[in-house]
Formats: sequence, structure tokens, C-alpha cells
Amino acid sequence: MSDLELFVSIGLSEAKAKETIKNKNLTSNLKKVIKEFPKTDQLLTNYGTLLYHLASKLKSQDFKYVSLIDLYIFENKLDTTQRIDCSLEYLRSVISENIDLSELDKACGVGIVVSVDEIKQTVKDIISQNKNELIEKRYKFNTGGLMQEVRKKLLWADGKAIKNEVDSQILDILGAKTEADLAPVQKQKKVKEIKPIQKKALVYEPLSIEELMSKVDFHKPGENFKTDGYVITTNTEKLLSQHLKETGGKVITRFPPEPNGILHIGHAKAININFGFAKASNGECILRYDDTNPEKEEEKYFTGIKDMVEWLGYKPHRITHSSDYFDQLYNLAIALTKKGLAYVCHQKQQDMQGFNPPPSPWRNRPVEENLSLLNDMKNGIFDEGEATLRMKVTLEEGKQDPVAYRIKFLPHHRTKDKWCIYPTYDYTHCLCDSIENITHSLCTKEFQNRRSTYYWLCNSLDLYCPVQWEYGRLNMNYTVVSKRKIGKLIENKIVNDWDDPRLFTLSALRRRGFPAKSINSFCARMGVTGAQAIVDPQMLESEVQDYLNLTASRTMVALEPLKIIITNFDKLNKPCSLSVPDFPTDPDKGWHDVKFSSVLYIDSSDFSQNADKDYRRLTIDQTVGLRYAGIVIKVIKVITSGIIIEEIHVEATDVKTAPKPKAFIHWVSNPIEIEVRLYDRLFKHKNPEDINQVPNGYLSDVNSDSLKIVNAYADEHILKSQVLKNYQFERLGYFCVDFDSNDTKLVFNRTISLKDGSSK
Repeated sequence: MSDLELFVSIGLSEAKAKETIKNKNLTSNLKKVIKEFPKTDQLLTNYGTLLYHLASKLKSQDFKYVSLIDLYIFENKLDTTQRIDCSLEYLRSVISENIDLSELDKACGVGIVVSVDEIKQTVKDIISQNKNELIEKRYKFNTGGLMQEVRKKLLWADGKAIKNEVDSQILDILGAKTEADLAPVQKQKKVKEIKPIQKKALVYEPLSIEELMSKVDFHKPGENFKTDGYVITTNTEKLLSQHLKETGGKVITRFPPEPNGILHIGHAKAININFGFAKASNGECILRYDDTNPEKEEEKYFTGIKDMVEWLGYKPHRITHSSDYFDQLYNLAIALTKKGLAYVCHQKQQDMQGFNPPPSPWRNRPVEENLSLLNDMKNGIFDEGEATLRMKVTLEEGKQDPVAYRIKFLPHHRTKDKWCIYPTYDYTHCLCDSIENITHSLCTKEFQNRRSTYYWLCNSLDLYCPVQWEYGRLNMNYTVVSKRKIGKLIENKIVNDWDDPRLFTLSALRRRGFPAKSINSFCARMGVTGAQAIVDPQMLESEVQDYLNLTASRTMVALEPLKIIITNFDKLNKPCSLSVPDFPTDPDKGWHDVKFSSVLYIDSSDFSQNADKDYRRLTIDQTVGLRYAGIVIKVIKVITSGIIIEEIHVEATDVKTAPKPKAFIHWVSNPIEIEVRLYDRLFKHKNPEDINQVPNGYLSDVNSDSLKIVNAYADEHILKSQVLKNYQFERLGYFCVDFDSNDTKLVFNRTISLKDGSSK
């Protein structure tokens, strides 16, 4: 019998059956439900609606209960969709394989029959409580609320019977519907209340990751077994009970980076999700260094990771290392081998790679021989690559027998020369989670194909098994985040180091001037879904601009200074020092003084000798205003040396008497010289790793104009600025003080340009 014929046989229309077949999961579930239904001479159409509803609600952990639920449907114990939902809810809440059928009956209301008289009386009581409003609104009254109240009191009553009784009693009270009752409801126009305009202080309101994580539908501590796909064993109940006793029911998460590189923007999302969920749940988050590869680990990476976590505003409950558990992990490897679930293999790495590699000829070695060889591995008898310990398990993508231990004759930064074998991620990760009583093992989607190994390993060793939850990875266009590829950029002197502001490592973003609050809010806006996010840098930059617009003090800087001499300065009667607001739109935030004299500097881009009609700034024939100075200047003479403009002589007029200029520009007087680093995208293509668009590799896609260094002029009031202090250089963009600054010279990095530019 085809699937279509099978589904039609339970009462589905042909159209409904065809629609169902398009859904692979629903089709599989429905076939299973029908297959396990008791054999009967009765037509399955009598049960079709209930069987279909059951199939639509099934999760993988419910499969073992299908026969029981089918039997209850057959025996008319579950005669409504509501009772089926209650049966699933109850069975998911029970960890023991021995189901107490009396409790199941109770949870589903089996045998409870609500009489017609009970329905009548309950409906009458509920209507009497709302009678005045009912008479006033008549048939415009919302009866849905009445029926909900009745259902609360009569949980197992038939819904149709309740509706019919409500309709009947309302008809008795109100009588037949009149023309007025049948007329559509006239919407009343709301009169807008005119409120006095109040000046509100502008405040940056980032999206809260804690608020976001508090709404995520994760399991409660100790209820791991309710999670779809979680594997339950005969000891699960005992292990979860012990876990709750040790944790006190707290949520415990962990952030487990490898200390062989610097954290990047994708890690920021992981940090926010792990620490944010723990904080939202009043729990704990552990910073655990996954230090199982001594080949690439350096102290600067350990320090850098901790610094970035704290910079983002999080404090680990405690800091641990995978190496803390090396002895315990090795003993567990022995236990796994004794169970016949691990073996020593001599296949070369290249023989184990690729799709469908040949099985290991050493897979079925005797347990005692494997134990002896594992001991030899630990004692350094084998050379690197001559032996590995492999687990007898198949990953989701079909990869067989992942490696648990490999040989590396390298000293470890913490255990020194104690070990010459080191555990792999596949082996270490889940066991460390178990040892640390992690409640929610939150990781990116690419680890979903390791979930079965995660559960298999914990259960094979009879250990507490956390739940692995996956979320979509965050990727950024126009960059690379691979440690190896960033290392190549540094090696080829394309970037200076891991914190080069053109990269999207967290240390680079901090150095570029990106605030931690903006990064956290950006990560929260990405959400906690399974979809992989590939976003343009502008999305992050927009979040940064929203923050800096309200927090970065304004100052005037000439990036490419052009000397201006005001020939009639003495006649203007202007002070030599002007008070300028730190935030022109909110002067209450503070002021600073700037020097003002006959000699000042503007940006060379604010003067043009051959301007087009849309140019609004200074030209031979066009005046321009100077911000905050209260004057308008007009060109008198341009002094050049060849094609280079050396200075411009101008005549100034008070802004009150001069014709209104098309624009006001920034300027500096008696300035200090600063170095400004103007950063742009490091790569030309969105995905520099796409071999179709960049056939010669990402190194060939580097933007040669990604860094321009200029010596600019700035007002001296910024001279004592602290490192990482943010400013808005008016009309230019946001900049921050770089670590290379000293007492005599400031160095600034451009964080982002202003959205509207400076071309006005």
C-alpha cells in the first residue's frame, strides 16, 4: 500500500494526504503511528483524526510510547486531542521506563465524564458573573472568554457541548438577534490627546542579551530528558538526581575557547549566549580553556581571552582548563577500552580522512591488547602518528570511529612533560562538561553532527550527560576569522598583529574604538536561532554609531590641513578663546575651550578652485561659515607653489550681517599635530574565501588602500586624552585614541565614518 493509500485509509482526504506526504517528518511519524496501532476489524477512519493529531505532535523521545498511546486511543481512553496532548506532556515528564498507568490515566482524565447537567450549571454560573456586560453589549459581547472560563472548571468537558450550551443560554437571555445586533461595529475615532512636548534626554538603549535568553525555551536543570533527542539510559534518573544534588538546581554554562588564537566577532556571540543565559537564569558560567593541543598554545592567548570576556562585561564564575582533568580523562579512556568501546589503531591520519575511508583493521583487537597498547602510548613507546586511541562510534555525517587520543611529544604549558598523549575535542568536550556539571552545553551549529558522540560517550561511561543545544554561527562579510588565515596575514605583513583594526578579532575591534555595549547589543539582535548569520559590517557599524552618537564628545580636526589667514581679524573684536559644546545637540553635557586666531586651518577638501554647481563649501566666489566662530569668510587671495596651495587669505564678516552661507565648516587654530589612521575594508569581495570569486585565494583579494596614515591638526584640548577615548571629529567620523599614543603625540584610529559624510 502506498503512503497516499495508507493515509486515505484513516480518513484523510486525498488532498490532505498529498499535503502530508510533502512533510517527511510528519509522514514518517504518521506511518509509525498507524503501524503500531492495534490490529482491528474496525475502520481506522474512526480514529483518523486522533492518529493524525498524535503524529503531528510526536518528538523523537516520544517514539517509545507510541504503542501505549495507540492502545489508549483504541480503547477510547484518549478520545480527544486534548487528552492526547496531556498524555504526551505526562510521558515526557517521566524519566522512568516503568510508567505508572494509574497516574497516566489521572493526567489524561481517563474515565472522567462531564455530564450535561454539570456543563449547564457551570455555564450558568459563569454567565451570571458577566450578565450586566452581556446585556449591555448583547451579541457584540466576546463569548470566547466565557468558554475559556468554563473549560478551566470543566477540564475534560467536550468543547462542542460547552459552545452549544453557551450559545443556548445567551439566546434565552437576549432573544433572537435584531438588525442592530447584525450591524457591523462602528469604530469610534480616537481623539488624540495633545501633550506638551517634553525634552527627553537621549539615551542609548542596547538590546539586552539577558532579556533575550530569558525567553529561550531551554529545559530546566535536571529535566534534561525532556529535550528532544536526549538519550535516556537505566541510570539517567539516578545520575540526574545526583547532578541536582551537587548543583542545587542552578543553571551552569561554560565558554570553552581554545587558547591558540585571539577571539573574534563570532566568539562574541558565543560569550553573550553562554554568559547571558547564565546571568538571566541566576546561574553560573565557567570560562574553560580547551588546552588539549600543546603545539599552538601560548600564554598571550590565555590572557587575551580572559581580557576580552571581561571587556565585554562578563566575569567568569571560575576559570578552569581541560588539562585540570587529564588524569581523570585518561582513566575514563581506560574504562572505555575495558568496555570494548575503544581501540588502539595504527592507521595514518591520511588513511582516516575523506569520505567513507576503509575501516581500521585493528578495530576488533582484544581488550587486553588494547589496554597494553594504550599504556605504551602513554609511556612514549610509539612515535607521533604511529598510534591513536579511537572510539567505536559513528558520527551523524557518517564518519566512523573518531580519535580520542593522539601522540604529541611536546611539553604542555601547565602539565609540562607529564604527558605525551593528548585528548581530542571529540573526546574531551563532553566529558569536561559532565565533570563540571554543565546544565546547558551551548555551541554553534557545526557541532550538531557531534551531538550523538557527545551523548554516546557520557552514557557509555555511565556519567551525568548534559544537553547540547546548537545555535547559528555568526559570520561577517569582507573578512576572515580563521586563526591560520589571520596568521598568514600577519606573516605576510599585510596586517600588523591580531589586534590590527582592519580585522574582526575582538581585540582589533576594541582598538578600532568599537564599544563593548554595541557589540553585545549587535549579538543580541542576531538572535538565538539555528540559522547561520552572514552579515555586512554596516550592521555592526550602525549599532556602534547609535552608541557613539550619544557618548563621543565632539571636537574639530583638519585631516588634511589647509592654512587660512583672516586678514581683518583684529577688526572682528572676537575673543582668542571660544567655548564649544561637547555635544551641540545637548549642551548640558559640557563644554570645552578652543583657541581662535587670525591663522587657522580647514580641511583641504573644504576648498575648491574648480567646484561644480552642487559644491556648497569655500570657493573663489562662494563664502562659507566657520562653526562656533560666528563669522563668514570670503576668499581674497590664493597663494600657491606650483600646483600646491600653500595658504588662502580671506576676509571675515560677522554672521549676523553677512549673507547666509550654504554651509558651515570645521576648523582649528593653534593646533597640535596628531597621527590619524584611516582604515577601510581589508578585502575587496564579500567572501574573500570564495574560490569562484577569488580564484587565487584570499591573500590576492587584499585591498591595498585599507590603511591610509595622515598627519592632521587638532585642537590642543584633546592632548591628554586616555587610550581608547572616543571622539567624533565633526563632519568626518568617529575616532579613538590608539595604544601607540604617548605624552607628546596622539595617534587616532578611525572607528567609522559618519553616515552623511562631510560633502555638504
